Amino acid sequence: MSAALSARPSVLRLVFRDVAAAAAASFLLLVVLAALFAPWLAPVDPYETDLMSVMTPPGGDYILGTDGQGRDMLSRLLFGLRMTLLMGVAALVVGGVIGVSIGLIAAHWRRLDGVLMRLMDVMLSFPAILFGLALAAIFGPGLVAVVIALSVATVPLMARIARSTALVVMAQDYIEAARATGMGSFRLIRRHLAPNCVAPLLVFATLRLGQVILLGSALSFLGLGAQAPTAELGAMAAQGRTFLFFAPHIAVIPSLAIFGIVLACNVLGDALRDALDPKLRP
Repeated sequence: MSAALSARPSVLRLVFRDVAAAAAASFLLLVVLAALFAPWLAPVDPYETDLMSVMTPPGGDYILGTDGQGRDMLSRLLFGLRMTLLMGVAALVVGGVIGVSIGLIAAHWRRLDGVLMRLMDVMLSFPAILFGLALAAIFGPGLVAVVIALSVATVPLMARIARSTALVVMAQDYIEAARATGMGSFRLIRRHLAPNCVAPLLVFATLRLGQVILLGSALSFLGLGAQAPTAELGAMAAQGRTFLFFAPHIAVIPSLAIFGIVLACNVLGDALRDALDPKLRP
C-alpha cells in the first residue's frame, strides 16, 4: 500500500485545516453537484428562447438575467458547467492514463526511456491551441476535437511527472527485494511502482484540471469547441462579448464561473502538495 493512501486521514485533516483549501474543495463540490443535477435544478429549458425578455438584467423572474436571445442565464450556466467539466475531466483522464503509462514504462524499461521522452519533448513543443486549430481544420470544430487536443497536450506533462516520480521509487530497497523474489515487471508496476507514484500525480492532476478547463474554454471562446446553441462556459462568454456594453452579465457570469473553478483547482492543488510533502508537515 502506498504512503499516500495509508496516510489519507492525516492528509485530509491537513488539507481541510487550511481555510482557503476547505473553501476551494467546498466550491468544487457544489460546482460538481450543480452540474450533475442541472436538469433538475435548471428553472427552464436552457435552449428555450423568449424574445420578449432579451438581455434582461439579473433579478426578478430571471435570477441571473437572460442572454441575447432571451434564454435563461441560470439554466444555461448549470448546463454550461456540466459541459465544461465533462470536457475537462475527459481530457484529463484520457491524457493522464496514456501519459502515466508512458512515464512508468520509461522508468521501468530504461532502454525505452530515451525514445519515449524525446517523443514527449516533441509533443511538448506544440501548444494545445495549435492542436485544437489543426484538429478543427481536419474534423471541424466541436467538443470532440477540443478533448482530443487537450488530451494530447496533457500526455507529455503527465508522462514526465510519472517518470520522475517512478525513478525515485525504482531506487528504493523494496523494489530490489521484489525483483529478487522473481516478481514480474507488470506485477511490480501494479503492486509497488504505480501506487507509490499516486501522491505527486494527484497533486499535478488537480492543478492540471484547472489548466485544462481554462484551455478548453479558451478554445471554445475562439469558436473551436462547443458550437451554438450548446451551453458551454467558454462559448457563452464568447456569445456575450457582443453585448458587453449593453448587457455585461451575459459574458461576465460564465467568465466568473471559469475563474472560480480554475482558482479553486489551483488552491486545492497547492494544499494537497503541502499536505503530501513530508518536509512541509508540522
